[in-house]
Amino acid sequence: MLEPTEGSAEGACEPAVVPRLPARDRLAELASAVEQERARAGAASRTGRLLASGLPKMAQKLVEEAGEVVVDAMRHDRRAVIEESADLLYHLTVLWTELGIRPDDVWLEMDRRRALLGLAEKLPKDKPVA
Repeated sequence: MLEPTEGSAEGACEPAVVPRLPARDRLAELASAVEQERARAGAASRTGRLLASGLPKMAQKLVEEAGEVVVDAMRHDRRAVIEESADLLYHLTVLWTELGIRPDDVWLEMDRRRALLGLAEKLPKDKPVA
């Protein structure tokens, strides 16, 4: 959201100051907003159209964004990685919403992995961890 700033040129806008929330809260807030769009059947917003497009399209968009993060990382373009990571998290959240997954479901899995491994890393494929 852009708002005019005091002392700025006529019509100039800067991003509105949004209070910082912990990462868990930010993802929960995003998931809640996506869920609200889902409840507004036929919403014409970008999110509404993406939700209506179906799981294959959502998955495709997620893969595209992940690829863009990789390309920008290989270019050492820090700003672009940040921007594309935001897109990646958005598309991941839309996909989670489609599947009935809440961010807390993922955080619980991360907590479980941290308890098992001391770090919330990827679990080994060759050895099952209880």
